[in-house]
Amino acid sequence: MAAGVTGVRAALALAWQQMGAARSLRALRLVNQADGFDCPSCAWPDPDKRHHAEFCENGAKAVAWEATQETVGESFFAQHSIENLRLQSGHWLESQGRLAEPMHRAVGGTHYRPISWVEAFSLVAQRLRELASPDDAVFYTSGRASNEAAFLYQLLARALGTNNLPDCSNMCHESSGVAMTQTIGIGKGTVSLADISDHADLVIIMGQNPGTNHPRMLTALESLKRRGGRVVAINPLPEAGLKRFKNPQRARGVIGNGTELTDLFLPIRVNGDLALLLELNRRLVQRGAVDVEFVDEYTEGLSAAKRHWQAVSADVVGDATGLSDEQIELFVDEVVGAERVIVCWAMGLTQHRNSVPTIREIINFLLLRGNFGVPGAGACPVRGHSNVQGDRTMGICERPGEEFLASLDMRFGISSPREPGFDVVETIEAMQAGRVRFFMALGGNFAAATPDTALTEEVLAKVDLAVHVATKLNRSHVVAGVESLILPSLGRSDRDDQASGRQFVTVEDSMSVVHRSTGGLKPPSDLVRSEPDIIASIGALACPDTQINWAEMASDYNVIRDHIEMVVPGFREFNDRVRESNGFVLPNPPRDDRDFPTESGFAQFTVNELQPLVVPSGHLLLQTMRSHDQFNTTVYGMDDRYRGVRGTREVVFVNPDDLDEMNFRDGERVDVVSVADDGERRMSGVVAVAYPTPRGCAAAYFPEANVLVPLQSTALESNTPTSKSVIVRLEAAPLIRAK
Repeated sequence: MAAGVTGVRAALALAWQQMGAARSLRALRLVNQADGFDCPSCAWPDPDKRHHAEFCENGAKAVAWEATQETVGESFFAQHSIENLRLQSGHWLESQGRLAEPMHRAVGGTHYRPISWVEAFSLVAQRLRELASPDDAVFYTSGRASNEAAFLYQLLARALGTNNLPDCSNMCHESSGVAMTQTIGIGKGTVSLADISDHADLVIIMGQNPGTNHPRMLTALESLKRRGGRVVAINPLPEAGLKRFKNPQRARGVIGNGTELTDLFLPIRVNGDLALLLELNRRLVQRGAVDVEFVDEYTEGLSAAKRHWQAVSADVVGDATGLSDEQIELFVDEVVGAERVIVCWAMGLTQHRNSVPTIREIINFLLLRGNFGVPGAGACPVRGHSNVQGDRTMGICERPGEEFLASLDMRFGISSPREPGFDVVETIEAMQAGRVRFFMALGGNFAAATPDTALTEEVLAKVDLAVHVATKLNRSHVVAGVESLILPSLGRSDRDDQASGRQFVTVEDSMSVVHRSTGGLKPPSDLVRSEPDIIASIGALACPDTQINWAEMASDYNVIRDHIEMVVPGFREFNDRVRESNGFVLPNPPRDDRDFPTESGFAQFTVNELQPLVVPSGHLLLQTMRSHDQFNTTVYGMDDRYRGVRGTREVVFVNPDDLDEMNFRDGERVDVVSVADDGERRMSGVVAVAYPTPRGCAAAYFPEANVLVPLQSTALESNTPTSKSVIVRLEAAPLIRAK
């Protein structure tokens, strides 16, 4: 069972522990409400009519984690040396509380010590001015930043002269954006929340665990099921949330058996999705289940795609997917019986070598059936961070378009660079080569979130100055920079009072809805500043020769939104429309008008070659994943209730038959060793857990298993790390076997 009373209890227990009863009630009442703040834990959209408790278990935990009354300041850092902090887990570091004042680690320093904001800003500006080239600086951001902060951040980088703006999109949905832009002309999803809950006949969920990563999605699927819609789930691991959902906001979810969501579950092998989609499209053509009128009017390239589908070997499909012909035929039956189909996916599809071709094949399927531009149909990449899509809309991108840069230059009188900047992988490679002297992170946990952990930490430590704008202490803060700063920022739940009065910010969800977020809680200290204020204060000192009025934007976020309106398409009357209770929806040509803004003006069928991964005998194909009790790199607890794991995250999930074949037992400690062209990487002493994965497949928790992901192993075209396709073998843990 997913959610239900157990989920409510778990959420409230952490909220009470971190915030106390009164603060918890106030905070949770405001989450995802029109007059409140956007939950920081995912980008799932809000319904037009909202419940009083419009949050999930992990959302409540995310709020409690951010709005804790515990603080970290001078006395904490005096007690703990940086060397001591490096020995602690990421969970322990974040558990200490909110950052309460700016901290500085000098060159050769053993501890962080307090620094004034004036001194901190002066130090950052001085180091930026001293760089030999603007491209010696990197400006990273997570998807938690607001639209206003993201817009100022990219403006700062481009006013300085660099496009080095890597972000978490490079590690998650970059493959989606690349594939969709190539095929339908836009890198965003083409459905609304109502399309799922009110109109779709069938929702196909691929490489996504909603119960763990996007729990509020289950409510929309419950609505679909109540009106007779169907759900197909395709994933190597069974997902508790898609088996039976107990909605605590409904009587049946509290005292009844809940709702069985999944009509067909296909336990596909890791990285078998492209093979399945190719076979699906071949069989649809064979059955004549093609929307010929749509294809003729809006698409091109079908003939070549048809020839390719016909050439795909059934044996190769069976080997790659691990599915029987009967299972695939049941899937085809579901599709043929549905007029309006939505395909939802997440990082189970986007972090493979062939991720871009796989997502292009999803688009092929939707085009074959005419599933664009009609209610209840379309493409739905589900983003993980609350504003990762909005950050990209605001220009957080290492390869921006000319139209955006030209508008930015005209508005602010600057000359933005046109050369591509570094993405995440390129940033780590540039650090390794000594080409990055300044690193700034607007939120996030770069060291923990990125691949090849040991290498990443090693090269981060060599950067001359690392600047971290953050709400809580994390791993990156104790491994990065010869010299480093921690600049404490307001969280999503905090009140934001500036010179012109109380401020709000905006975010964009996975379905292109832009809406307000207004914090209402007292900040952890008077020394914590907002992200727009921090960025603008740096900009004023680092870019003195520009005409940009940084102070005006810091004091009144309406001014930032006025600038956004003039630079970013779709934000007409931004300040007025975002004050409407549910915000506004950005234009989406494929969804709105069946208009496909590709080079030819037609949606593109593509030919996507199937090249199955060759896994050596005695090895497994491992994917990294989240536990139930975490959000991205933030771990709330050591239990994974849905998978039956208690008290540890150092585990590897393996099919019982594979364990037997390799002479290991359930519960035995093993080393997991990844195999790559440049050598091996090791995760030592983890517990082998017998679990119903497909044969030859394994899974381990992110971010702990990032140590196994080779830096040079990335997706074609998107350069996304292949965190879902890691070839590994298991070895006996030496110390354990020695007994």
